[in-house]
Amino acid sequence: MLRIPQALRLLHINLVLLKHGLDEAVVAIPPLRPLRILVRLAPWNWVKRDLPPYPVRARLALEELGPIFIKFGQLLSTRIDLLPVDMAEELARLQDRVPPFPGADARALIEQAWGVPVEAVLDAFEETPLASASIAQVHTGQFKDGQEVIVKVLRPGIEKIIRRDVDLLYTFAGLAQRYWPDGRRLRPVEVVREYEKTILDELNLQREAANASQLRRNFKHSEDLYIPEVYWDWTRPNVMVMERIYGTPVSRVDELKAQGISMRRLGTRGVEIFFTQVFRDNFFHADMHPGNIFVEPSGRYISVDFGIVGTLTKEDQRYLAENLLAFFRRDYRRVAELHLESGWVPRGTRVEEFESAIRTVCEPIFEKPIAEIGFGSFLVNLFQTARRFDMEIQPQLVLLEKTLIHIEGLGRQLYPQLDLWTTAKPFMERWMREQIGARRLLERTAYNWPALAERLPEVPLALTRIIDQLEAQAAIYPEGATGDLKAIRQNLGDNNRRLLATFGALGLAGFASAILLFGEPWAELPWLLPAAAGAMLAASFALFWRALSIGAR
Repeated sequence: MLRIPQALRLLHINLVLLKHGLDEAVVAIPPLRPLRILVRLAPWNWVKRDLPPYPVRARLALEELGPIFIKFGQLLSTRIDLLPVDMAEELARLQDRVPPFPGADARALIEQAWGVPVEAVLDAFEETPLASASIAQVHTGQFKDGQEVIVKVLRPGIEKIIRRDVDLLYTFAGLAQRYWPDGRRLRPVEVVREYEKTILDELNLQREAANASQLRRNFKHSEDLYIPEVYWDWTRPNVMVMERIYGTPVSRVDELKAQGISMRRLGTRGVEIFFTQVFRDNFFHADMHPGNIFVEPSGRYISVDFGIVGTLTKEDQRYLAENLLAFFRRDYRRVAELHLESGWVPRGTRVEEFESAIRTVCEPIFEKPIAEIGFGSFLVNLFQTARRFDMEIQPQLVLLEKTLIHIEGLGRQLYPQLDLWTTAKPFMERWMREQIGARRLLERTAYNWPALAERLPEVPLALTRIIDQLEAQAAIYPEGATGDLKAIRQNLGDNNRRLLATFGALGLAGFASAILLFGEPWAELPWLLPAAAGAMLAASFALFWRALSIGAR
């Protein structure tokens, strides 16, 4: 049941839709279809209006409806599984620019957050905002030591507005899921839930500051990407203070060329940064549109605005990496198998049919520069193919899709001849080797060893409890149980000793490898390293052999 404020907001939304000639959107929901006759008889439909194309009208309506609908439209622009290509491209043009609120109000909010006057912290503060967006606006300032900073402050009352409109989005999504033929497969309620989490995270500027700090650590001393420093002493949930940066906006290609910056290197570097964030760090900047990216004269990128970041589960990360590599190698059979293994398509799907469908979509795009690859059309065809096989869209991958489309647009703008496949394939192959190599195995063993060592002494006790339970059951059902119980006891005892011997062998092998890999402290005694490692390896082999022989007699 809609509350009165929600009902009034819904009425306003419908009036805006009607104003922009989107009458059909108002009556598209089945419960409202009887109103179609009233819409057709409405006075504004008595004469033919000269209206722009439907996608343009939709964009203008969303911009008028305000920040939440603008951001939701931007998100939907990446979901070309839901929208036609022309609609997705038009929504991608949504501008998150709104009139600023008074600088005096910003000063008051900052002073309330800091608990001291602005002049006590800053020698200079510019009340005219440098930039203004739907969630926050940015002012410039200068610390007492001369360090130039930007001060980002949330709009007053923005959380109440966001929660009101997100509630309405849930209502729309519920109706879509109920009445739209593809609603169940495309899961609009989960899309809104993912959007809600994203936009509510943006309301906490301390979270954005933490994102920036993490990215800065990930790219410390990097020649590819620079992340401004956060000044935590003056950062609060509604105020963030960061180092002010200077660079050329990445969209000004002519200026970048005039500075002698290689467009080819810049395009390649953008792709490498994306794959590094997704696969090396599993922490990627998910709002990488041109307005958030600048370039130093050296050609190094500078990134700002870290309200939206993305991560993947280890399983999704691995499946995504294997899928990309299989695509790069044109191993469509493996792509089909991975989709089945991950549960992205129903279990009953025939691998051969899915493989053939994927080949039909993917084969035409290979060995072409970005300028000749229409990722929009490619993804539309891919999702249409997936729809035939009842593939469910994964909401956790929405941010990744959005970021990839931004990267594609950036690559087209900077260096249209960039070959995404040639650039990304070596990176992915190297990452996969690192994930399954010996060093990675040792790192994982070292990481998990404390937990394993803590539980290892409990194994014999757990096995003893199992034996006690079996004995108790044998006392209740004695017929024929004695021989079986003795056999079970013998097997459990053998397994216990085999397990202890195996863990001992693995532990000694791990210590031996660690000595060889991280043995700098004993560099003054070079003979000690191979001797200790050799002894541990010999003991490890002996224990492992004993583990194999237990129970074989």
